[in-house]
Amino acid sequence: MAGKRSIDPGEAVGVLAAQSIGEPGTQMTMRTFHYAGVAEQVPTGLPRLIEIVDMRRSPKKPTMDIYLTKQYSKDEESARRMAEEIEEINLSKIAEIRENFAKKEIEIIPSQQSMKEQGVTIGEITKKIKKVASGSIREEGNLIILKPKTTLLRSVRRATNKLKSLHVKGINGISRVVVLKGDGEYFLRTGGSNFEEVLKWDGVDSGRTYTNNIKEIEKVLGIEAARNAIIREANQVLAMQKLDVDVRHIMLLADAMTMDGSLKPVGRHGLSGEKVSILARAAFEETIKHLITAAVKADEDKLLGVTENVIVGQEVPVGTGTVKLMMKLGKK
Repeated sequence: MAGKRSIDPGEAVGVLAAQSIGEPGTQMTMRTFHYAGVAEQVPTGLPRLIEIVDMRRSPKKPTMDIYLTKQYSKDEESARRMAEEIEEINLSKIAEIRENFAKKEIEIIPSQQSMKEQGVTIGEITKKIKKVASGSIREEGNLIILKPKTTLLRSVRRATNKLKSLHVKGINGISRVVVLKGDGEYFLRTGGSNFEEVLKWDGVDSGRTYTNNIKEIEKVLGIEAARNAIIREANQVLAMQKLDVDVRHIMLLADAMTMDGSLKPVGRHGLSGEKVSILARAAFEETIKHLITAAVKADEDKLLGVTENVIVGQEVPVGTGTVKLMMKLGKK
């Protein structure tokens, strides 16, 4: 990209970037695709592009590509063992949970085969239950019985729901892991994301591991890494739709979203809502609110941007419009 021509002074780069990303966005075919082997259907096309620019707290379907150190990446069996360790195991995956409303008790029946596969004992499961549940717990052979403190049926149901999602093993948030091969090595692709915890895991190559959750990247690696993630994610969406958009337009978008050191959405709660011009803000959304607030405060619009000059019918201050000539008349 560096070999292309420089931008001329006064060129409306913001308008060009908005048009270059927005126009193809309206033509997207809304295709979706499955991340090979992962049960989640990952949003692509316009839905994913909207997720990126709206900077939602987390993607609808977060995923991770976890790269492994050489010790694990060369051998499929080693990679598979790593996948089994990382995948989150909830109590509902390895045990049947039944409510006995007559006795106001909850019966947990662990599967012997599942416990053996996951390397978990009944004693360990009981310890986990004691940490989250209040009441008396007892073991009867292959059965764990919990009697909640309060005898209300509502409390029994609440305790049951809590037990179903009880974390037993693995990393919180990683609901599914599959082993894939690429470039002569094995790596893991996940449904769900927990970037911070995965990077701490022994055997994970933290330099290459990646998540599509941009907020998590900002939290763990900082704003510069988040900027790069915005560029990568937006580029990937457009490339998948066979849309050729110059990366510099996307870089400008990423710069605008991260220039204050924090992630900002492109919308009324972010960049568009923070424009200096009253007319530019009113032209986007909540027109009456912006005009009334400005009138009450007696705010002044300097008419320095594109939108506000188009509204009042003046020459737009871009391109040749940025040049101002003044003539000084001498005395006769």
